Amino acid sequence: MAATIQSVKARQIFDSRGNPTVEVDVCCSDGTFARAAVPSGASTGVYEALELRDGGSDYLGKGVSKAVNNVNSIIAPALVGKDPTAQTELDNFMVQQLDGTKNEWGWCKQKLGANAILAVSLAVCKAGASVKKIPLYQHIANLAGNKQLVLPVPAFNVINGGSHAGNKLAMQEFMILPTGAASFKEAMKMGVEVYHNLKSVIKKKYGQDATNVGDEGGFAPNIQENKEGLELLKTAIEKAGYTGKVVIGMDVAASEFYNDKDKTYDLNFKEENNDGSQKISGDSLKNVYKSFVSEYPIVSIEDPFDQDDWVHYAKMTEECGVEVQIVGDDLLVTNPTRVAKAIQEKSCNALLLKVNQIGSVTESIEAVKMSKHAGWGVMTSHRSGETEDTFIADLAVGLSTVRLRPGLPVARSVLPSTTSF
Repeated sequence: MAATIQSVKARQIFDSRGNPTVEVDVCCSDGTFARAAVPSGASTGVYEALELRDGGSDYLGKGVSKAVNNVNSIIAPALVGKDPTAQTELDNFMVQQLDGTKNEWGWCKQKLGANAILAVSLAVCKAGASVKKIPLYQHIANLAGNKQLVLPVPAFNVINGGSHAGNKLAMQEFMILPTGAASFKEAMKMGVEVYHNLKSVIKKKYGQDATNVGDEGGFAPNIQENKEGLELLKTAIEKAGYTGKVVIGMDVAASEFYNDKDKTYDLNFKEENNDGSQKISGDSLKNVYKSFVSEYPIVSIEDPFDQDDWVHYAKMTEECGVEVQIVGDDLLVTNPTRVAKAIQEKSCNALLLKVNQIGSVTESIEAVKMSKHAGWGVMTSHRSGETEDTFIADLAVGLSTVRLRPGLPVARSVLPSTTSF
């Protein structure tokens, strides 16, 4: 007799930033047990599916008891007796029938919350793999129809700015990618060595205080010039002996400093006494990126413009898309409908995959398959508020996304505290 879901139980736990999030246990009739937890982001796109929070004063409004209750009182009873290996069927049932809310971009999870649905979706996926007695990455590959498994190149976020740090740096993440590594093990070695060399470079130039870290564990020196961040990376890569083997990626998160009123980007938006002197147009910002690409070994630029600035995304992709991946994060929010629009308008050439942006495993797989069919690259990513759940590692391998943003070996987003209550 095939295994069926026997129970689904949700609880509130803490993520790596000390904020509440949702964890779910799934038990099956054959004794299978699976547990999953959902992450959350600091700089979030406005088109992400709803992350349901409690509001009020407890946990500064960030409690998730409503989402937990939605799992325990609505989702759990409806899934008992169902097949845990039927991922697509169960995801569609939760998203389209139990929740059923839609907006112009598709299923938005306004009723139950994407954090409630995703926690169950992830746990069910793990349970399905266990029931089939295959590794999770293989189960994910089978769900996606992916025949070729590939270990990804890790992208380490080593300098933090934007909403991830208290410094004056406008652009959010400066990453290193060990593309010249012969194995994942060697890539980790390269990344760690560059990280420690970077610490020495920053300490020597700015002092010990400058080696404090940001929200994701990367260094957060109090510099304002984004080019200085790139220069620090270039120096650290050289000192580590990996010139030509370790390259640079950026997550600009430009929506954070976009002014919708005058359609400008303010590179000094974190300055308290901001006189507006560093506001520039989308075309000028595009030229800044082009100058960076000409001077530094940059292979990837994520969210270079505001999440609604489709025009400049398309211009950037047309002018730089051959040599650089233009990655859509806030632009796409792992949403198949927005991915389809971006493909049609040639707005970017890579997807940043974040499962909690869309709220189910099935929709995430759909977004990846659409992206790959268009010839795009795909990078799987963590969030700045992470848990101990390692699902995205299996997701990256199972979907062969080639690149993975796992945080850092020293970051809270990799080794969080998830005490439940």
